[in-house]
Amino acid sequence: MDETAKLALFEKAIVPHLNAAYNFARWLTRNQHEAEDLVQEAYLRAFRLFDGFHGGDGRAWLLAVVRNTGLTWLRRKSRDASSVEFDEQVHGTAGRQENLEERLVKDARIESLRTCVESLPAEYREVIVMRELEELSYREISAAAGVPIGTVMSRLSRGRTRLLDCMEAK
Repeated sequence: MDETAKLALFEKAIVPHLNAAYNFARWLTRNQHEAEDLVQEAYLRAFRLFDGFHGGDGRAWLLAVVRNTGLTWLRRKSRDASSVEFDEQVHGTAGRQENLEERLVKDARIESLRTCVESLPAEYREVIVMRELEELSYREISAAAGVPIGTVMSRLSRGRTRLLDCMEAK
């Protein structure tokens, strides 16, 4: 396939999933700027590897590339042992007008949940994010994470249990 046709197909199948890739990278990296860099690197890799894409779900395929790029990034990051604060404003949602007390309670719950999700080990955090935030099916998560569906289900169950325990402790 020539480069022009490859680019056109890439733009049609993969580029529409930029927001999902960024959201997933944001949860993996816990940093807006690093997530942007990760997504950029993942898209470059995805384009280079696009000849290996045989149709199907472009989002699951792209998230697998983002995941693999992110795991490489996390390994490099763990050697650094420095962490950066996660910025909740990126994931904030606009809602109905609330009074101050309701807003403070809601913000405290969101912060607790965010903290609990961030405290999960990477293998649980990634499947929770793909399932609950990106709404991928078990099959899509299995393909993106490169693990059997049973492992996806197990990690989701254990991750949800850990989230529940964490939220109850707060």
